[in-house]
Amino acid sequence: EVQLVESGGGLVQAGGSLRLSCVASGFAFDRYAIGWFRQAPGKEREGVSCMNDDGTTRYADTVKGRFTISSDNAKNRVYLQMNSLKPEDTAIYSCATAYCPTLQPTGVISKVGPAPWGQGTQVTVSS
Repeated sequence: EVQLVESGGGLVQAGGSLRLSCVASGFAFDRYAIGWFRQAPGKEREGVSCMNDDGTTRYADTVKGRFTISSDNAKNRVYLQMNSLKPEDTAIYSCATAYCPTLQPTGVISKVGPAPWGQGTQVTVSS
């Protein structure tokens, strides 16, 4: 069964940091792009960051310079280090296999593949 499980969210003050973790199972993790997505209350889900199997990465403009995506293929994990957090970063964060356009500036980070969305992990940033 293809599955991705997120963890690491929490409550943090503005300016603080969190590190999210996504552990994958049921598929050849290192052959797929993995993306981090978030959905704030009343808003559509958006792609935040992604990493291709060749290590290339993409960030949404809203998080560029503050968030860093990384992976540990030996552990089937992808991480999202979030620094300088802002109240507008408050959302449920999820990971998924993704389309990760690193050569197309207008490309959109999108979920691909049959695995359903996981429960995600809540990130709350207080002002």
